[in-house]
Amino acid sequence: MNNEELKIKISELLPTATFEEGTQWLTINVAPGDLHLLATQLRQDTSLFFDYLFCLTCIDWKTHLTMVYHLDSTKFRHNIVLKSKLDISSPAIDTVSDIWKTANFHEREVYEMFGVNFLGHPDLRLLILPDGWEGKRPMLKSFEDPINMIRL
Repeated sequence: MNNEELKIKISELLPTATFEEGTQWLTINVAPGDLHLLATQLRQDTSLFFDYLFCLTCIDWKTHLTMVYHLDSTKFRHNIVLKSKLDISSPAIDTVSDIWKTANFHEREVYEMFGVNFLGHPDLRLLILPDGWEGKRPMLKSFEDPINMIRL
């Protein structure tokens, strides 16, 4: 499927999805409440078969956070990017670790670095940072490090 065919198929699955223009890969904006449903459909639909989540990360825009998911179909060799805008004061979104096992550690990293709560995650705890760093969210632009005086 080319990007135009993917757009049509994804619009059928989730009519509220919007698409970014001028990107290398088809980029789809999804409301946080719709992400898990669409992700499940992308994985299970035999004409799409997005079986590989190869990147999951977060972006701090100071006013909001954006979750970013890069998906690949190893069968059909097409890629897409899913994005979902989160409230910076209480960021939360459903886990996709039940759909793609690779999300387990990615979500734990985003949880500790950005403070995103992945609803339904089986083991949401620190992954990299030592004990005592819970809730500090060091990758946020608002993070202040009084020892190293880092400020963005």
